[in-house]
Amino acid sequence: MAARLLYTGQVVVDLVMSVSALPAAGQDVLASSAAFEVGGGFNVMAAAARHGLHTCYLGRHGVGRFGDMARQAMQAEGIDCRLAPSTDGDTGLCVALTDASAERSFITRVGAEGVLQAEDLHGETATAQDWVMASGYSLLHADKAGPLLGWLQQGGAAGALVFDPGPLACNPQIPGAEQLLERLAIWSSNREEALQFTAAASLEQALQRLTARLPEGALVILRDGPQGCWLARDDWRLQVPGFAVKAVDTNGAGDAHIGVFLASLAAGLTEQEAATRANAAAAIAVTRHGPATCPPARELDAFVAGQSLT
Repeated sequence: MAARLLYTGQVVVDLVMSVSALPAAGQDVLASSAAFEVGGGFNVMAAAARHGLHTCYLGRHGVGRFGDMARQAMQAEGIDCRLAPSTDGDTGLCVALTDASAERSFITRVGAEGVLQAEDLHGETATAQDWVMASGYSLLHADKAGPLLGWLQQGGAAGALVFDPGPLACNPQIPGAEQLLERLAIWSSNREEALQFTAAASLEQALQRLTARLPEGALVILRDGPQGCWLARDDWRLQVPGFAVKAVDTNGAGDAHIGVFLASLAAGLTEQEAATRANAAAAIAVTRHGPATCPPARELDAFVAGQSLT
């Protein structure tokens, strides 16, 4: 059976706005652009699906304008949306502000995707070939964390568990975090999230504390912006160089990175080869406005080939 990505996080709709700088309290700024885009967990799934990994969404989406957008976007990418629309509300909205430095800030209103019931995942079983990805945001939703953690211990237990803490869940004391960490196969985060989660003073210290806390053999992927990423397992470390580009929007770059990384591993590439492709995908993504900006496989192939010739 071919590998799949079973994604358990949240799909939301982003109101994406570009501003020169964030306003001070009580002040106003004019945006140079604004658009509604499907984002959140959709970014990871779209990246994986565009690179040939069969992808399933195990979370909820709502009934209404935003739920329709989420469902249609997943259908367009070939993502298998396993649950019917929830009838008790619409999909949530995230205001995503990108400033002149290409840094992004978020304000999120949780919707139907923040709820899960045990019966939602009844019959969903991961195989040993599957990647099962969890988001730190799920642990923050009281109406989702319990059923999700229960399924990960049962129906999802055979899959290789991947965890992305995200900026809001960088706290090892969050209920449920220990349950995830004790059976983790891959940790994926950026430098700032790793430093915060481990209370470390340096990247090296963060890697040491993460590898010491995770199960033996678990892989840490630590994204380091233009410098690329670090791979770490037990006492082994490897820096995989990034690609020099002019960034305009970092929203969704980390999602593109892990989506392409997992798809590349499923296609038989080594971890270093997968990380190189993931770095390239993130580099292309930051040159474009919007959340789900991971390039398709053909474009990524051409980019990597061109970089190797320079």
